[in-house]
Amino acid sequence: MTQTLTSAPALADTLHQRRKNQALFVDFPVILWSGEPRPRNFPANIHPFRASSHFLYFAGLPLPQAAIYLDGGSLTLFVDEATPAEALWHGPTPTRAELAEKIGADAALPLAALADHTAAAATLPALDIRAARSQRKHLDRKVALTKDTADRALAKAIVQLRMVHDAGAIASIRSAAAVSIEAHQTGMAVTPTAATEAQVRAAMESVIMANGMTCAYNSIVTTHGEVLHNEHYHHALGPNDLILADVGAETASGWASDITRTWPVSGQFSPTQRDLYDVVLAAHDACIAAAKPGIEYRDLHLLACRVLAEGLVDLGLLKGHPDSLVEQDAHALFFPHGVGHLLGLDVHDMEDLGDLAGYARGRRRSDRFGLCFLRLDRPLQAGMVVTIEPGFYQVPGILNDPQRREQYRDTVNWERLAHFADVRGIRIEDDVLITDTGSDVLTQLLTTQATEIEALVQGAL
Repeated sequence: MTQTLTSAPALADTLHQRRKNQALFVDFPVILWSGEPRPRNFPANIHPFRASSHFLYFAGLPLPQAAIYLDGGSLTLFVDEATPAEALWHGPTPTRAELAEKIGADAALPLAALADHTAAAATLPALDIRAARSQRKHLDRKVALTKDTADRALAKAIVQLRMVHDAGAIASIRSAAAVSIEAHQTGMAVTPTAATEAQVRAAMESVIMANGMTCAYNSIVTTHGEVLHNEHYHHALGPNDLILADVGAETASGWASDITRTWPVSGQFSPTQRDLYDVVLAAHDACIAAAKPGIEYRDLHLLACRVLAEGLVDLGLLKGHPDSLVEQDAHALFFPHGVGHLLGLDVHDMEDLGDLAGYARGRRRSDRFGLCFLRLDRPLQAGMVVTIEPGFYQVPGILNDPQRREQYRDTVNWERLAHFADVRGIRIEDDVLITDTGSDVLTQLLTTQATEIEALVQGAL
């Protein structure tokens, strides 16, 4: 689990190798659209543009209203030159020829010329409406991943290509992780003078912006950690609260990081908070220690569940043998989600393809309470980057459900659980690169140790 530095090769060289690799998987032409900016309220007022990750993987640049044509390892870029009006409002931009040279394209043509290249081409579904319309217009058909089609074959090939990261991707993820680490350290440092969640969030995201990056997803910075994807920031910070911050940076080329830390507003965990924090940390550490090529990610998840169950038994919150408790899904009362996911150009990498990426061939999602939210169920491979993020939550919708109260009435010590009311949610998340012999924690420079986290909040570290 050593931190190693990886230098990024030249962009054009990286993209050229990716195109060569793609040609080994498919023997038909491929068109990928970048997407278009989305307006808010009126056409000229647009959201920040984020290109399709599949486009970015081969094109490398976040070009709006562009497409690429891949065939036999060659790439043709289709994009229009900037108009005089665009130059007036947005300043000078590279020419089509300059963009083509930067990404090592074999040819570059106006977007209208794409119509001559669509025969027998496969593609992937566009997520934005305008790009989807362009697909239908050019291909004169629907994009289908649910049947035995060239589109589905392409999706499977893309999964294989993007599952294992090259040196350029790893260097980019490291860069995003380094900025995310700084953002979390800043969030802890400003907590003693912050009045609301929003102020902590602002400090964290300012670090990301100052480094020329964006947030890889909507930040979670909350005292209500039991809301797994909480995107509200108006709550006042109380001295007995924990802050759960799930914040990650994304590079300009789209590569993501994903870190969660939980810390006490006061700078000191209460005894109950510390007890549960250490249980979650034990699960986190056990999974990272076990992560290596060939290990099933599902087994890592079940390892986290067993360690959590064992810790909750030791604290008197659960009753029974840890293995039996996991078989009954009793742990899922407090840990309802999976232990993590793929990480790359998307924070939940390639989930736009459904479970094609997350689940190995022939595997399907379980309907078990403790497994149904598992995002990744395949063997680990060297070059994969995954998150490890166990947690403990007291979700009212789960714990107060009459059916579950009855089902687990003899399994949970409900009276003792009431003494841990100052813990709404705890999650600890790191980004882990699978290496040839084990793993490399890309975010290990951000401490997970409770005493060191307390020192960061107190300004003593």
